[in-house]
Amino acid sequence: MELIEYPDREMMMVDVAQRIAGDLNSALMSRGQATLAVPGGTTPGPVFDVLSAADLDWAGVSVLLTDERWVPEDSPRSNTRLLRERLLTGRAAAARLVPLYAQAETPEERLAELSAGVAAALPLSVCLLGMGADMHTASLFPGADRLEEALAPEAPPLLAMRAPGATEPRITLTAPVLKGAMHVHLLIAGAEKRAALERAAQAGPVAEAPIRCVLPDATVHYAE
Repeated sequence: MELIEYPDREMMMVDVAQRIAGDLNSALMSRGQATLAVPGGTTPGPVFDVLSAADLDWAGVSVLLTDERWVPEDSPRSNTRLLRERLLTGRAAAARLVPLYAQAETPEERLAELSAGVAAALPLSVCLLGMGADMHTASLFPGADRLEEALAPEAPPLLAMRAPGATEPRITLTAPVLKGAMHVHLLIAGAEKRAALERAAQAGPVAEAPIRCVLPDATVHYAE
């Protein structure tokens, strides 16, 4: 694990965006295409704002979420909505969105077709992750109903997930997909997340701190 500490959050967001742009450009130069996975929530929004203006061949970039709440895109809780508003705009509007939601009552009803779309975009060139104070990442929550399956080396790329405290069902990339990214960046801010990172960096079961599945190969970006 490489830890980079920044004097403030604004500097961190700009630097992370520039690093991701560089990683994507390298993938585009070597393979002609690239895949970027990003988290939802409000924390990465400033990264998206900077990244969307990057001078890249965005038409060769596939973008997907690391996880999604099973809600329609017009819901304020939709990560896809955030992605369209803050990343897939400006120059980055030319990128291809790989969906993690399709209209249905439950994620299981559309899991096969969504999984096929994700599988076609793998491996990830760049994966940007967040982490909760409970040490979850994506929708790999401690105590989630299919966590053990999602952490297994032979896990499918995409799983439906339900967890205590998660209001809606989720759909999430699994550990092998996250770990298989060429570049993994973990973005955290604040003392509570720093304390959680220090706990996760200690030896212990991955199921108790799912972020452990990617920490060894991650570049961690932190600002108070």
